[in-house]
Amino acid sequence: MEPTVQNPLSAEQQAHYEAACERLDPERLKRLLFDITNIHSPTGATRQVCEFLADHMQSVGLKSRYHPMSEISGNVLGEKRGSGGGATLLLYAPIDTHLEGDATDFPWAGPKQYVDLKPEAKQVGDWIYGLGSSNPKAMVATLTEISTALIEAGIPLKGDLNLGFADGGMPVTIPQRHNAGMSNGVHHLLNRGMAPDFAIIMKPWNWVYHEEPGMGWFRVTVKGTLGYAGVPRGLPEFRSSVVPSATLIPELEQWLIDYAERNTSGIIQPHGWIAGVRSGWPERPAFPSAATEIFLDVRINPRTTPGDVKAQFAEFIAAFRARHPDIDLDWEMYGSAPGGTTDPSNWIIQSARRGWEHIEERAYPKPDMLAGQTDGAALRRLGVPTARMGWPWPATGSPEPIAEGLGGMGATYIPDLIPCARKIMYSVIDTLTRSRGEMGL
Repeated sequence: MEPTVQNPLSAEQQAHYEAACERLDPERLKRLLFDITNIHSPTGATRQVCEFLADHMQSVGLKSRYHPMSEISGNVLGEKRGSGGGATLLLYAPIDTHLEGDATDFPWAGPKQYVDLKPEAKQVGDWIYGLGSSNPKAMVATLTEISTALIEAGIPLKGDLNLGFADGGMPVTIPQRHNAGMSNGVHHLLNRGMAPDFAIIMKPWNWVYHEEPGMGWFRVTVKGTLGYAGVPRGLPEFRSSVVPSATLIPELEQWLIDYAERNTSGIIQPHGWIAGVRSGWPERPAFPSAATEIFLDVRINPRTTPGDVKAQFAEFIAAFRARHPDIDLDWEMYGSAPGGTTDPSNWIIQSARRGWEHIEERAYPKPDMLAGQTDGAALRRLGVPTARMGWPWPATGSPEPIAEGLGGMGATYIPDLIPCARKIMYSVIDTLTRSRGEMGL
């Protein structure tokens, strides 16, 4: 890593920073997090929580507006204008949750609905539980608390502060709700007047990332014939689609491992996973299915296009067919989003690193490699230099049992968020108290 460009806060800026940090209130943050976790907001149905946040923003001194995308979905944007001559800084997080929060999640999300997967909030001391409590709603609450503390401290700003939360941040697509997902909300906000010079997106992991991957979604269909359990094996007119899939899956898994190594670039190691296999009718086990579908997500580094990844996948399929000419299959890329990158020397990246170094009291090291996708990639692709900042995740020491795997997305320990809030506050002061020329604008 190149050393961080040092541009220390002036004595006046340092005083502003300390005054704003003194106003950070963990109890207020906790109350807001409880309230918004208690408002169910699956992808494509975020109207209620966004309208709540629009009212809350108004109450703390932000001019806010709810931007509807449908009758049940929308985004919210708040603004605090400075005196003029400065930059516009967007503090951003998605607002939708990754699961539905009902019986349709199970057993696919785990054996049962733990407290962190329920669409209602529960508080145990400094812990807030509930679907999306940590990701995304802890980010929403933290960025709102940063903005509130800044306003309460009466810091004289030159630039404009934007606070934005959008639907569709989860890497999903929900057909029954206008195909929400895949960053549709942040595109909507940017197309309707949100025009920041810089953005900070809050997401898990205690690093400053200047780039994030995209995604490629693939479906492979292994073909057979409609069968019958009473038919003996070996008859040429009956072929299983399920059994040949067991040959494909391990080879596909190895390809994903090799793909990640082959396509590692910058700080992105683009992992991929087989997400699901679908075949047949549970209520008709006597009739083996004529098709077995395999679904996978392949992450895409910012210097590789979805088209190139599609070509790499096509090469794998061609080689597999050559090795297994008796297996009939077809495939398609049915979803894609390119990655996004910001020049590491850009003002917002260097400012974010200075904030990180201020709190961590050490030089910024090379971060862990990244494969997690966020709306930050879309912001960068749409011309907004963006820094991703976060906190250690998942939280440890939960007094309540939580689901394995992504259970940490619904369990938040409030003290873990405060150092990250102070890091982001540093960049807010660093950016919004300067003239545009000081930041190369």
